[in-house]
Amino acid sequence: MLTFMSRAVVSLALAVMTTGLIAGSASAADKLTVLLDWYVNADHGPLVVAKEGGFFKAEGLDVDLLTPADPSAPPRLVAAGQGDIAVSYQPTLYEQAQEGLPVKRIGTLISTPLNTLIVLKDGPIKSLEDLKGKKVGFSISGFEDAILATMLGTVGLSEDDVDLINVNFALTPALLSGQVDAVVGAYRNIELNQLDAEGKPGFAFFPEEHGVPAYDELIYIANKDKLDDPRLPRFLAAVEAATVFLTNHPEEGLKLFVKNHADIDDELTRRSWFDTLPRFAKRPAALDAGRYAGFGAFTEKAGLIEKAPRVEDIAVELQ
Repeated sequence: MLTFMSRAVVSLALAVMTTGLIAGSASAADKLTVLLDWYVNADHGPLVVAKEGGFFKAEGLDVDLLTPADPSAPPRLVAAGQGDIAVSYQPTLYEQAQEGLPVKRIGTLISTPLNTLIVLKDGPIKSLEDLKGKKVGFSISGFEDAILATMLGTVGLSEDDVDLINVNFALTPALLSGQVDAVVGAYRNIELNQLDAEGKPGFAFFPEEHGVPAYDELIYIANKDKLDDPRLPRFLAAVEAATVFLTNHPEEGLKLFVKNHADIDDELTRRSWFDTLPRFAKRPAALDAGRYAGFGAFTEKAGLIEKAPRVEDIAVELQ
């Protein structure tokens, strides 16, 4: 029979062993680098909550979320093996395939379009037809041109009927100052809230309601030669758990989101957060192959790419 002293020694030994196991499991967490598409904002809610809420840790992952100096760089960095996962866009996935970039979509972050064509609510433009002869601001040519051309085409207009002006990324200031009458490429969860905060509410025309097929705004991509990396399914599992949490507990999720991002702990972030919540993919790993094929056909028809790639060549549902 163990004496009190011997039991104490055994208990101490077990405590030391347990502490060692915990420390060992913590130090054994697999590092994973995720390159964001832009500075941290509400669009990245599941990623930040997964990190701050311990969901990555529960999957044995130590994840670094990095903000790029050049928003176009993350896919190329992942292709070059200088990052594990990049946040990118479904529309650009087809162009990346045409360029021969060795990346594939492995998951979805935002499962609806965010892109819109926005005008001032109290302005003269009440319908797409009213854009004839007006100035339309844009940031990046290519996909935004295709969106605008398609939307205008539904009312018998073309890009020749509007005056396109490159306003760089100053979409909201350009609209508020009267430099342009409308902007394309503005996000419904960001710019609409910015305009409202300025006391100049905006009105959005949604591409998916005017001829543009629905698509995933933000996706996760990885190097197509590293899809057997066991960290990838664990990453998606953690993001899904975080998404379920912030959907069920939006206020707590917001607190976790701004916990280490005091620079964006403001009213705009709060508004954007609640506008973005319904758009987070509840099953990040799930792939709608038909939707991807349909959007590929759209990009080909719009002249953005020469030939739409096969879905299996650009996207995968990890098991």
